[in-house]
Amino acid sequence: MKKLKVFIKAVRWFFFNKMILKIPFSTIRLFFLRGYIIFGKETNIMRHVEILNESFDRSQITIGNNSVINAYCLLDGRKGKIKIGNNVDIAREAAIFTLEHDPNSDYYETIPGDVIIEDYVWISSRATILPNVRIGTGAIVASNAVVTKDVPPMTIVGGVPAKKIGIRKSKLKYNLKIFHYFR
Repeated sequence: MKKLKVFIKAVRWFFFNKMILKIPFSTIRLFFLRGYIIFGKETNIMRHVEILNESFDRSQITIGNNSVINAYCLLDGRKGKIKIGNNVDIAREAAIFTLEHDPNSDYYETIPGDVIIEDYVWISSRATILPNVRIGTGAIVASNAVVTKDVPPMTIVGGVPAKKIGIRKSKLKYNLKIFHYFR
């Protein structure tokens, strides 16, 4: 019976990721998404985002107001939680992981951890965020960066592993309201 439940859960997640998250109409897609994650007003989650979650606990992934998750992003909420703040822009193909393998484990064990992304963060294309990371308010993660440790507020990081490459000077007065009916 337990194997059947696991199989049904897997089929449900497969259908959700491969069908629902590809619906071309944002309003319909966001309606269904509310059953799987928590997100605020004026937030948009584009087509082809993939969500991983071993449970159906909506609180595994929370997103604040006025944020955008662009196409082909991966939100891995399997073990740890992902908390994304307000006015966060996550560009195409970025990946956020809450679970990784321990390279020193004789048994290929996993290490879970939460990811917290504070307000006004900008994560550029193809960036990777690993578990147990906090990205501070107003920080920027450059394209293709791999974030392995906390990023202080207003810091720009880039590279593998990500290191400080600058300081953001914006006063962060904007509200992202990126909504496309057919994306």
